[in-house]
Amino acid sequence: QINFGSIFLGKVPVHEEVHRCAGQIYGFKGCIRDFQVNHKELFIIDEALEGRNVENCNVPICDYHPCHNGGTCTSDEENWYCECPKLYTGKLCQFATCDENPCGNGATCFPKSRRDAVCLCPYGRSGILCSDAINITQPSFSGTDVFGYTSFLAYSTIPNITFYYEFHLKFQLANHNSALQDNLIFFTGQKGQGLNGDDFLELGLRKGRVVYSYNLGSGTATIISKPLDLTFNIHVIHLGRNLQKGWLKVDDQKNKTATSPGRLVGLNVFSQFYLGGYREYTPELLPKGPRFKNGFQGCIFDVQVRTSLNKGFKSPGTPEGHPNSGRSVGQCKDSPCSLIKCRNGGKCIESGSTVYCDCLTGWKGAFCTETVSVCDPEHDPPHLCQQGSTCVPLPSGYTCHCPLGTTGTYCERG
Repeated sequence: QINFGSIFLGKVPVHEEVHRCAGQIYGFKGCIRDFQVNHKELFIIDEALEGRNVENCNVPICDYHPCHNGGTCTSDEENWYCECPKLYTGKLCQFATCDENPCGNGATCFPKSRRDAVCLCPYGRSGILCSDAINITQPSFSGTDVFGYTSFLAYSTIPNITFYYEFHLKFQLANHNSALQDNLIFFTGQKGQGLNGDDFLELGLRKGRVVYSYNLGSGTATIISKPLDLTFNIHVIHLGRNLQKGWLKVDDQKNKTATSPGRLVGLNVFSQFYLGGYREYTPELLPKGPRFKNGFQGCIFDVQVRTSLNKGFKSPGTPEGHPNSGRSVGQCKDSPCSLIKCRNGGKCIESGSTVYCDCLTGWKGAFCTETVSVCDPEHDPPHLCQQGSTCVPLPSGYTCHCPLGTTGTYCERG
């Protein structure tokens, strides 16, 4: 904003026209904000060829409350700026949260609303912004979250399982209801996507039973256990395959076997070994037939594999026991909500290592500490300022600042 002493430029309404009096020219005295010629904005200082008696216009811009989303306006004689709360960016703290990703350490940013984000934490990280390191010895998986993502761990491809393998693992269900759902325990495939004819190896839960399937390229073999005894706190699974013949043993149930159809005897898989879920959250990318709709809900631990009767069991991963990546995986029996305090009636929601506050109506922000302004997109009912105009809250109600060429209470007239 510029104070002109000798000429008038811009859109500010002028009540005194420039006129001649006794041979002299009297110029406009006041402030000019914008200067447009044929719909092109000119930058008054940068593009001016010459001038005099021009100085900064001392208008208290912060009196207009320009900052959005709880930002704090600070001004001095020459400038002003918004101090934005976490999860907000931009000159006015106006940008949608994931436009400028606030999440750290490679987290997946998901816009919970137009102004709030949730950081889906990568393996080894937790907290509102995934800034806290956590040590995971017994991974805890949360199934498919409300945003459609599964928690998972991804290990490097397990070598030498073409003709023979054995797996041992233990799991603990989050609750009895999770046993009755369609939950993936682990998966590895030929291309990482289950197209017809692709080789794959898959283990999951369906309607309270363990389902073990594999395809060597000429048809799927499936072994289904008896219903789990839900009085067991921890369940133990042993499974394996030698050429076409596979076997599955669950807890104290009897060993069950199956033989894959066709003549092919080798399992050729190239994808990573996924535990608890899958990187893509669409089950259509899993093999046709035994598609599990959700990720696992509970803890999976002591996963061991061997590829020969003459070899010992090892944990998957390179180096051993170390996943390549993961998302929303916590430590079993630990609650990230124990470290988070949501305010003003907000509820802490946890999904593995991912944690966020679900705010009551009228509140927003990472910890539900900010009130929803009448100009915020979350406000109900929404403001009526037309697109391109700026909603400015007032002590009672709001007003609309219209762009050039529009008028009306809500800038609805062009």
